[in-house]
Amino acid sequence: MENNWKWDAFLLSLGRIEWNHIGVAIAIFSVFLLFRKIFTRYIFKIVLATLRKTPTALFTNILLSFERPLRVFWIVLGTYLALMYLPFHFTTIDFVEHLYRSIIIILLGWGLYNYTSEHSMALFRLARNMEIDEDSMLIPFISKILRFAVIALTIVVIASEWGYEISGFIAGLGLGGLAFALAAQDTIGNFFGGIIIITEKPFSKGDWIQTPSVEGTVEDISFRSTQIRTFADSVVTIPNSTLANEPITNWSEMGKRRVTFSIGLTYSTPREKLERCARRIEEVLRHHEEVDQDLIMVRFDSFNNSSLDIFVYFFTKTIAWTEWFRVKENINFQIMKILEDENVSIAFPSRSIYVENSNQNDFNEYALERNTNK
Repeated sequence: MENNWKWDAFLLSLGRIEWNHIGVAIAIFSVFLLFRKIFTRYIFKIVLATLRKTPTALFTNILLSFERPLRVFWIVLGTYLALMYLPFHFTTIDFVEHLYRSIIIILLGWGLYNYTSEHSMALFRLARNMEIDEDSMLIPFISKILRFAVIALTIVVIASEWGYEISGFIAGLGLGGLAFALAAQDTIGNFFGGIIIITEKPFSKGDWIQTPSVEGTVEDISFRSTQIRTFADSVVTIPNSTLANEPITNWSEMGKRRVTFSIGLTYSTPREKLERCARRIEEVLRHHEEVDQDLIMVRFDSFNNSSLDIFVYFFTKTIAWTEWFRVKENINFQIMKILEDENVSIAFPSRSIYVENSNQNDFNEYALERNTNK
């Protein structure tokens, strides 16, 4: 009844509207548009500069997060006050009241959504206090959780504003919680797998990792999965529960990168040349600028089936894949030059087969026996 009365009052007041009322309403709205422009260009910058001089950055971060919502707020406030000046009671209608309140709630949610961004200084300050690396995926993960909570809270408050029964909805969630948990076992497992990955920090965003499932560079981690870009430039999405239960090798944590191989020389190589080759190869590695000098091994290793093997083991200072290959190639060319200088040959897999001519011997014995019998 009350709402119908408001509509009747609104319809009756439409007949009493005059041009001066419309002009004043437009003037009110124009003043707020002008104030919005002044606020954007001058007042906001002055307040921001003042807040930056304070010991804490809390208010500065809040102001930056609510900058765009505040710009929209002045337009909303201008339209509301302009409508209030008009003789009809448009703003007293329930639908309009709920609409404006919902807009204000959305603006507040918009500001909080910006404040919980992964680039927010508040989250970076939290990471610094917790001694977390800035490249850690914990910051984006927390940001996604907080943003999801802000969106959910905004929707719930707006629904409550329009008269929907939120308590019944929450009670329904409690009754259906068990069924939801059973139906979403994989999703829940992936969520907690993501938490395990982030808290234990076996890798960070941008790291080169290898698992039994995939090898590549970590690009992102979400509630359900982790995205890894392979060296074939494709993106593989792995469920967090799978990744959390696999052994993970983080190659980006290498301080140096290993090179190991064997050089097989022919069995005709004299001992002196074999030893001289090993010593000259070791000398090359000892004087190479891009080879780590902590551990270098060049030794005559074994008598193989078809070769005399020289074992080569060292580390490069660089861990970058392309640079590692360049250093390895340079050393391989120098080793080839040493083998050419010493006039030794690389062995290849070979096998010698000895065939006994037993058929010819049997024939000779048979012929001799026949001649004797005659």
